[in-house]
Amino acid sequence: MNSSQVIGEGFNERFNKRFFWMKTVLGRIPARTQVSRIGAASITVFAVAAAVLVGGCAAVRHDAPRPVSHAIDDPQHTQLARRFATQLPSEPGMSGFRLLTSGQDALLARAALAEVARHTLDLQYYVVADDETSTVLLYQALLAAQRGVRVRLLIDDLGVGYRDSHLAILASHPNVQLRVFNPFAWRGSPSLAWALDYLTGGARLNRRMHNKLWIVDNAAVVIGGRNLSDAYFKADSLNNFADLDVLLVGPLVAAASRSFDDYWNSEWAVPIQAFTGVAPAPEHSELLVSQLAARTAAFHDSDYVRELLATGFGAKVRSGEIELITAPATMLHEAPIERMTSGADQLGSVLPRLHGPIVTAQHEVVLVSPYFVPNDRGIETVCSLTRRGVSVRVLTNSLASTDVPAVHAAYARYRPRLLACGVALYEFHPVVPRAAGARRLPSSSISLHAKAIMVDRKTILIGSMNLDPRSRLTNTEVAVLIESAALGRELANWFNEATSLARSYRPELTTPGDPNAPLTWTGCEDDRLQHYASEPGAGWWRRFGSGLLGVLVPEELL
Repeated sequence: MNSSQVIGEGFNERFNKRFFWMKTVLGRIPARTQVSRIGAASITVFAVAAAVLVGGCAAVRHDAPRPVSHAIDDPQHTQLARRFATQLPSEPGMSGFRLLTSGQDALLARAALAEVARHTLDLQYYVVADDETSTVLLYQALLAAQRGVRVRLLIDDLGVGYRDSHLAILASHPNVQLRVFNPFAWRGSPSLAWALDYLTGGARLNRRMHNKLWIVDNAAVVIGGRNLSDAYFKADSLNNFADLDVLLVGPLVAAASRSFDDYWNSEWAVPIQAFTGVAPAPEHSELLVSQLAARTAAFHDSDYVRELLATGFGAKVRSGEIELITAPATMLHEAPIERMTSGADQLGSVLPRLHGPIVTAQHEVVLVSPYFVPNDRGIETVCSLTRRGVSVRVLTNSLASTDVPAVHAAYARYRPRLLACGVALYEFHPVVPRAAGARRLPSSSISLHAKAIMVDRKTILIGSMNLDPRSRLTNTEVAVLIESAALGRELANWFNEATSLARSYRPELTTPGDPNAPLTWTGCEDDRLQHYASEPGAGWWRRFGSGLLGVLVPEELL
């Protein structure tokens, strides 16, 4: 058994998107519509045929023990909390924040916090891939378990099914518990069984856990847009994501832990043992530890890690010496079963909390989302702001940088109206310019994955949510709402760099104010200003495919 077999080949978000048609056409149509279109008799015949074809797959055992557990009490007395305590003010309601704009710092923060964990390590993720950085982080979690730390790992099931036995080995350590959120009824690789699941339970299965939390000792948490995969930590030689996280310490961490506990103890979080039955043999667990150790050691011998260690950031996190911004804040999250029981047309509790601050903005609204589909109501909201002189700026992916052209096609339908009413749009460039002396492979590319909203440079929302129908209506999300002018200045600097002509294209109407006018794009290539009459950086086939999807795919499926 090799290391990839032990951990599993884990879907990253790009791979999940490649199942777009199965997830949308089968999964996002309400269950009652599916039944009316296909008919109960047809489903019964299909179910029998599917059962025969996938008879080798294992079904979920929902009777597996799932003891209730919670975050530890009094985290302020932990060693980790004491290390950061000197930077936190004494007044209630104030926590400490560190914006993590680079993938390297985001990886170091997670690894360093795991190294100093003494009580609990709670991890909640949509994607946990099989690659180098995920291996390092999982190994740190195992080392923590060996020190007596209780490790709870909660993963969405969208990419788990075919590696149940491998993840069960990880969970065989007595201090490691692993649960799968909203599991498919049938296990195995994506197949006819998955299609059957979507046909008969699409309304439920379409509810995916998109949350991302790394909580240590109930005293520190990393929250934001990053999954656990090389692409999110700038460790992939070919494709990477530009993303944002926040390291948070102080009293607000308890709210993040309550959110985790809600999901962990819900009926939709099923222990991995429910899918595997027989416990892994001890020698398999020993093999896992040795292989994780060997793979981690090999990774530590890479140029990437040597550059990480040279920054000293990890050491500062471990000692509690990183500089923090203190501010009042609120944790926002959605109940895990909210939309499963009340219908997928109900808005979640994260994005609506920003409606009030946005519509009352005095000077500026900044929106950052890799998938931006505002709908008619969103158009009216932002255009009402520009009509009274508020600057509205939006950063999203270009057609060349997006990993989901269908979503870009939906965004493109709204683009002329947004530009006509004065919204400034910026579309991320797929290739980041290389700084002097920096090392970058010529073939590497980057896609925007950051999610943030900023109002008047003092009200900031950072979390897992996109500005698209799926995040608004279907997925579970988590975010932190921070009131801080200091953090606003940092985010504004990041945004200004990301929207420079070297980093983003600037679309404009050839006739300002006329939504029917042709578009033109301005960008910078090889330090020279360039103008484009069509989607820059995207070939004709990609433009054709995106346009076709824009006609065929209903917006509510995105």
